[in-house]
Amino acid sequence: MEIIAERSSGEWFSSMPRTDDIYHLIDDAQNDGRPKYRIGAVIALGDSGDPRAVRSLMDCCTDENPDIRKYAIEALGKLRSGRSVMVLIDRLLDRHEHPEIRTHAATALAAIRSFSAIET
Repeated sequence: MEIIAERSSGEWFSSMPRTDDIYHLIDDAQNDGRPKYRIGAVIALGDSGDPRAVRSLMDCCTDENPDIRKYAIEALGKLRSGRSVMVLIDRLLDRHEHPEIRTHAATALAAIRSFSAIET
């Protein structure tokens, strides 16, 4: 992933992925037919720090592939967006979900520090 190189150092957006890069990753995370590439895109979205990745990662939390769900939940924990709290609570409370994935959901909720998650 290329990073924008600004001439004036210290600009907050200098470390943000280029617009076309983040949308390419979002598309790969949701639509690539190869799980290995989808997982790579999900991990990169979590590492991006870009809030535009949150919606896509939330969608991936209900994917049929448990590895995609696990990495999407971890990525949301890294992004620490309050928008993802309800999806993470759903994964945590789903008794049919893999125990490891439920544990990752609890960890992500702890990273976000949402009071609504504590009340549930």
